[in-house]
Amino acid sequence: MTTKHAHSFASVVAIWISLISNILLTVLKITVGALFNSPVLLADGFHNAGDVVASAAALTSMRFSQRPADDDHPYGHGKAEVIGSGLVAIILVIAALYIGFEAISTFFEEPAKASFIALFTAIISLVWKQTLYVYTMRVGKKANSKGLIATAYDHLADVYASLAAVIGIGLALVGDAYDIPLLAYGDPFAGVIVSILVLRLAITIGKEAMDILMEKTVSEERLGEFELLILTVPEVKRIDRLRAREHGHYVLVDLRIAIPATLTVQDGHDISSKIRNLIITEHADVDEVLIHLNPWYPGE
Repeated sequence: MTTKHAHSFASVVAIWISLISNILLTVLKITVGALFNSPVLLADGFHNAGDVVASAAALTSMRFSQRPADDDHPYGHGKAEVIGSGLVAIILVIAALYIGFEAISTFFEEPAKASFIALFTAIISLVWKQTLYVYTMRVGKKANSKGLIATAYDHLADVYASLAAVIGIGLALVGDAYDIPLLAYGDPFAGVIVSILVLRLAITIGKEAMDILMEKTVSEERLGEFELLILTVPEVKRIDRLRAREHGHYVLVDLRIAIPATLTVQDGHDISSKIRNLIITEHADVDEVLIHLNPWYPGE
């Protein structure tokens, strides 16, 4: 199995683990929240239901993005993952607004009595989601999978939500034990903070997805790395243009270089192949290098 195929397989496994985990956590939180009258757990459970949709979207887009290039999509299907990432961002925005609304509305209601079982459920969710975040982010970065990285950030948003639930339910239990009614409102206050954090995550993911869809260039540092590699080829006298853009989980490089005008077509072909192989070897995420040759004359 090649490194690329190994990363693809690991990504699919990670997204399936995320999907199954989100389904189990959704059932657990909604059931416990309903049985023990825990608004924060119910809100977190419905948030997890959105995560099920997000994980399913990420899985679908990831599988689609692995398809090879065809006549209709000569540059491949990599942007399918970016679309999936954008969908995750939209779901996170909805989740943030829902959590914020539920938290604020709780300030105007009689606070529910806290339960140790609800607290234990929130702690399980916190530990589970933190583990999923670390695992999914590690696999996503290795595979350079935008959809999987977005899913990892979705897990991180759940970590924030579960942490707020732990703090809120914990404060309510302390308030019940020591007769401090004000502590019962620690739950909705934490929920407002969480909604802001989740919204910030959604904006970050959405902006990155939009940048890729709008063909934003890679960083100047990355372009500099490509430039240094190209200039190691002795026949390259000048770089007239160098561009590169992300196309989902891979990068496309487009460059114009000047080589001595006296070289043959075969020489130009060999030089282009040398540059292409050099870049792809040094940068595993580069899938294609498009090269245009310009003539160079002494004294230029």
